[in-house]
Amino acid sequence: MRKLVYYVGVSIDGYIAGPGEEIDFYPVSDDMAAWMNERYPEVIPTHIRAHVGLTDAPSKRFDTVVMGLGTYRPALDVGITSPYAHLRQYVVSSTLEKIDDPSVELVSGDPVGLVRELKAESSGKDIYLAGGGKLAGALLPEIDELIIKWYPVVAGAGIPAFQGGFDPTLFTPVQRESFSNGAQVTWFQRTA
Repeated sequence: MRKLVYYVGVSIDGYIAGPGEEIDFYPVSDDMAAWMNERYPEVIPTHIRAHVGLTDAPSKRFDTVVMGLGTYRPALDVGITSPYAHLRQYVVSSTLEKIDDPSVELVSGDPVGLVRELKAESSGKDIYLAGGGKLAGALLPEIDELIIKWYPVVAGAGIPAFQGGFDPTLFTPVQRESFSNGAQVTWFQRTA
C-alpha cells in the first residue's frame, strides 16, 4: 500500500512558515539544496525545476501531491495554476470554488477519504503531503511517514506544522542527515 508522507521544513519552534506565509528565513546551504534536489526532485515545483537543472528529472519517490489552499495560493498569485505539473495534483479547500486547470483536482470534501482512496491505488510511488499545517492536522491519522527538515532558526510565530486538536501520535526516528548550515533532515515512521 502507498504511504502518505509529510515532507516539510520546520523551524526549531515548529513553524512551517511565518505569519505572512514567509519561508525565506530558512537558511538553505548549497549542500542541502543539492541533496534535496537529488533525493526528492519531484517536490520542486515545475516552474522552478528548469532553474535548478531538474527539467526532465524523473520522480523518485512520489507521483501524487496533496496540498491545502495555503500551499496552492502562492502559485495562483503568480499565475501558475499547475505548480506540480509533473505529479497528480489535489488541492483540498472548502473555500476555493473552482480551479481553472484540468490537471489539478479540487477536493472540497473529506481529505481523509481522498487519501484512503489514493493509498489503495497500486502505482509503486507514495503520496507527497505538501502542506499546510491545517491539512496535516486533519490528515494526521493517515500520515505514515514524516520527513522533517529542521532548520536552526526560531520563527517566533507563524503557521504550525500541525494545526488541530490535541492528538498525541507516536513516530519513530529511523534516519538523520546533517548539513553545513546546521539543518538536519530526519525521517520518522509511524509507530504501530
